[in-house]
Amino acid sequence: MARRQHLTLSVVLAFFVFITFTWFMSSSSPAASDPFSAASDPYDSTQSLNKEGSGSSLTTGSVDFGLGDSILSGGAIAPRLGNETAKRELGRATWKFLHTMMARFPEKPTPDDQLTLKTFITLFSRLYPCGECAGHFQKLIAKYPPQVSSRNAAAGWACFVHNQVNERLKKPIFDCNNIGDFYDCGCAEDPGKAPEGTNKGEGELKERETESVGLKLEREADG
Repeated sequence: MARRQHLTLSVVLAFFVFITFTWFMSSSSPAASDPFSAASDPYDSTQSLNKEGSGSSLTTGSVDFGLGDSILSGGAIAPRLGNETAKRELGRATWKFLHTMMARFPEKPTPDDQLTLKTFITLFSRLYPCGECAGHFQKLIAKYPPQVSSRNAAAGWACFVHNQVNERLKKPIFDCNNIGDFYDCGCAEDPGKAPEGTNKGEGELKERETESVGLKLEREADG
């Protein structure tokens, strides 16, 4: 008799456990049972990116680089470069790069273009891999700030500053009126557009603009 009661109790307990388990499974929601459900994620990164990217592309302007004021006002970063041969080779390559870059600068730059060039030149003066050369260049751009209002202004400024270096090193002074021809990058013009400088009047105008940049810088330095 005791054995039958024990068996009956076991069956009742098993049935109760089964009913309880079935009720629990049927009452649980899909979101609660799925740990990878979107509803369980308080931050939906896909939706956030879609909102930020709708109608526009992601740009570095929306990224906080944590730049402090000292970034643009600090001194040269690189140590002294003692190898004179390496220093000369670096200088030639650098001037070619700078003059070519100025020759490709927009003729009518936007305010953002102008700020970008100014910032680049300032950071370049800190990062130039010859420490003593970088120090000299920083003094130059402090005395003769970059001219970024147009392509001709930028090219004329770079040539003027280059000649300041040539004068200090007792090297021949370059004729800035020929800067465009000397540092011709060979870049193709837009289809159907006449190459720059083919018009005599246009060439003379650019020469006068280049000369005016040099005169302006000299007057500002003297004043």
